[in-house]
Amino acid sequence: MAVNRTRVARPPGARWPLGVRPGRHQRPGRFKFRWTEGIPDREWVLYERAIRHLRSAKIPFLLGGGFAFAAYTGRWRDTKDIDLYVEPKDREKAVRALSATGFEDYFGRLPYDRKWIYRSTRSGVIVDIIWAMANQRAQVDASWFAHPRRLSIRGDKLPILPIEQMIWCKLYILQRDRCDWTDLFNLVYAAGGTVDWEGLIERLGEDVPLLQAMLGVYCWLCPAQALELPDRLWPRLGLPSPSVSAPDRSQHRATWLDSRGWFIGNEPPEKKLEI
Repeated sequence: MAVNRTRVARPPGARWPLGVRPGRHQRPGRFKFRWTEGIPDREWVLYERAIRHLRSAKIPFLLGGGFAFAAYTGRWRDTKDIDLYVEPKDREKAVRALSATGFEDYFGRLPYDRKWIYRSTRSGVIVDIIWAMANQRAQVDASWFAHPRRLSIRGDKLPILPIEQMIWCKLYILQRDRCDWTDLFNLVYAAGGTVDWEGLIERLGEDVPLLQAMLGVYCWLCPAQALELPDRLWPRLGLPSPSVSAPDRSQHRATWLDSRGWFIGNEPPEKKLEI
């Protein structure tokens, strides 16, 4: 199962959380973004313009979505937009900054829920400003910005959404027409040894059963890789420790969940993921 793992940088001054140990393929290092060439130049010019105007307006932001996913997994998939996370107090300021550079509200073309996101567009390119979860479970807060990791892309260093917050948000996305749990399995597979699991559990509160369920499926999918997660995680969640006594069936089990090429453990590193 060839995979191009992303090496994760520990933020300056930060310590690995209690119970975290980078796995065999999860050594601390610098982000390496291999799939820059997958971003069309025309789209990146507009993304960069939006980012530049946010900076000029002194609006702290975090890069999320497909770009952050690629940073943690080292794998690219085609995306139709860029997600920029801001605190709620900065959302109107961010909207004005995008408007000043020619981006328009997407609502007139396709209505969307304005309670958590502002969707803007220019020349067919979409820039999303996000300040809360879609289900209103939580809003972006200052702790998300405490120790940002950074992604170097085309000469620019961009702060990215913490992996714990990515997991937290994606656990709730189980819609009939969209499920983000395949993203979660890839994130845990590539960078699970660097997650502050204790902090994530505290954030989840009464919603911890979602994490239990996701990791239970992950153990079924690839038990050998699940062994690389901290030993204390399993009793902490009331889950049995992973076992590799059975033959490795991850290649078949991944296709049982989705027939497309989605799982980084099975797909060659030079291939884009299909979902």
